[in-house]
Amino acid sequence: MTAPAPTNILDVTVVDSNRAPWDLFVVPQTGAEIPSKALVSDPDTGMQVFKMRYPAGFVNKWHTHSHAHGMYVLDGVLHTHQGDHGPGSFVWFPEGGWMEHGATEHGDVTFLFITNKPFDIAYEEDAVHPYPPHLT
Repeated sequence: MTAPAPTNILDVTVVDSNRAPWDLFVVPQTGAEIPSKALVSDPDTGMQVFKMRYPAGFVNKWHTHSHAHGMYVLDGVLHTHQGDHGPGSFVWFPEGGWMEHGATEHGDVTFLFITNKPFDIAYEEDAVHPYPPHLT
């Protein structure tokens, strides 16, 4: 006897990130234009997933977010304020602190960027940011 099919079958979202065109994720405060591909977002929570690429030598200087985020390295080396991380590494940045991350000077880094809430970013020189500056 075959079990009946469920009545609440989900529609899945599929993005072929190898074929999707690159867009630019612009950071207004610095003018950085980071190649990116939006993969999925959740309108209820603000969670977002992007495929992104930092060019060799690019470092997103000290900044903070009002959300946590993770970076899964696909290729290259992700440089952070706590070391360098190669392909297959998953680096989680908790909400509420200051950080730096980018590419090494030796090559580009491509990664999945995952937020748990809507994206925002603040730098020390910004008039408004969610957490006190780390420098005195």
